[in-house]
Amino acid sequence: MRAAALAFIASTATGAVLTPLVRELAHRHGLLDHALTSRKIHGKPIPRLGGIAIALAFFAPLVALFFVNSEVGRQFYVMPRRAFGLFAGGLAIALLGVLDDLKGANARTKFAVQFAVAGFMYWLGYRIDVIANPFGADIPLGLLGLPFTLLWIAGVINALNLIDGLDGLAGGVALIAVLTTCVVALRGGAPLMVLFTAALAGAVLGFLFYNFNPATIFMGDTGSMFLGFVLATTAIQTNRASSSAVAIIVPIIALGIPIADTLLAMARRAARGAPLFSADRGHIHHRLLALGLGHRQTVLVIYGASALLGAVAVSVAYASASQAIWFLLALAAVGYLALRSLGFVSVKLEDTQRMLVDRRRNLELRGAIRRLGATLREARGLDDVWTSLQLAAAVLGARAVALHLADDAANADAYTHGFDAPRVDELFRARYGVLPERPGDRHVELGWNDGRTSIDRDTEIAVELLCEHLADALERIDRPAAVTPLDGLRRVVGFRR
Repeated sequence: MRAAALAFIASTATGAVLTPLVRELAHRHGLLDHALTSRKIHGKPIPRLGGIAIALAFFAPLVALFFVNSEVGRQFYVMPRRAFGLFAGGLAIALLGVLDDLKGANARTKFAVQFAVAGFMYWLGYRIDVIANPFGADIPLGLLGLPFTLLWIAGVINALNLIDGLDGLAGGVALIAVLTTCVVALRGGAPLMVLFTAALAGAVLGFLFYNFNPATIFMGDTGSMFLGFVLATTAIQTNRASSSAVAIIVPIIALGIPIADTLLAMARRAARGAPLFSADRGHIHHRLLALGLGHRQTVLVIYGASALLGAVAVSVAYASASQAIWFLLALAAVGYLALRSLGFVSVKLEDTQRMLVDRRRNLELRGAIRRLGATLREARGLDDVWTSLQLAAAVLGARAVALHLADDAANADAYTHGFDAPRVDELFRARYGVLPERPGDRHVELGWNDGRTSIDRDTEIAVELLCEHLADALERIDRPAAVTPLDGLRRVVGFRR
């Protein structure tokens, strides 16, 4: 317990010191979140690498205490594979997050790394091999233990990532869940997990000093994925040591908000024909904002709900099987009423009809972008890329399109169409970084003259998918050293013809 208290204090102080240093570094190198899509609600560029401070604030005090505190060293050597394995897995997930924050990583890459790390943790003993049943005997999973473990770890990682939509939201929800896990670990006699959760709680608290509204730094994917990983693995080990009749249900309750939000998002997107892991404005916090709550009020309401779930989780951990059943039934009833009040479970005929229309449109749009992506994979040069981009603009209903590449200042008109036409001031213009949500020098600009004043999220998703294909194509192409004015004129004239 003394070692855990030292880890908490040291991690809090380290996080509080490192976060402003990372913030300054991000500002200096232009590593900012630019709020380029409708789902972003911050009004100015904000540094996005705060997760590095969280990860360092977690690791550094534990490593220091390992060398200066014999109690910590003993706890590490009691379970060396699991102790150092969690360090290795956490480092791998943090590096994946840094890659995603700096350069962007597609869903396939992220899932591949997440499942590989989850498999490594299963091999080390972080596994779900039994599902406790409060109504009777425990249910052994046998060979299903591996997929259950993989889905749990990857699922929690992405749940924390998806809920990271408001200042301080993911960090506060994670802090409450970590403290809940720490309390359960204390009860279950898992000192190593108490140490890890105490260190993580301190790291998050130190970061929240700068991340609560108005945030001056975001945790980014580095922070949300790292938090999700440590939470998922410590919850597994904590509840393996627990004698509770509903052991595995305890972390599910503690993480109830992000888990429910993720499942609802996946169901909503599947129904609309949108990619399952695309972002939108239908999350729980967006629904609360739509009810008229302010930014801070929304975050505090979700904090309160998370604290309530944490209290229920701890109560269930201490309860008998029959008492746990009543807790779960009451929780299910309250959860249903809460979701109904937010409009998640009320389905009207006109809403269903509109959803079916949106689904048909989204599937057609995604199919068209997918076919253009196949064409871009065959592109041999920038002319081929430009031709595909023109076709994509037509699919998206845009009248004007431009492709801006690095060091193209002298040839700014080489890849553009429609922006120099009469009444161009009536166009609604939108710019998208070729690397998602990072404007940089490479970006696509689109213009519509259909009277719109904003871009719907479904169109934004299609453009983001297009930009992923563009990024891959541009990486493959060896760009010529320069484009002559005559070549630029030939492209523009050739297109207009």
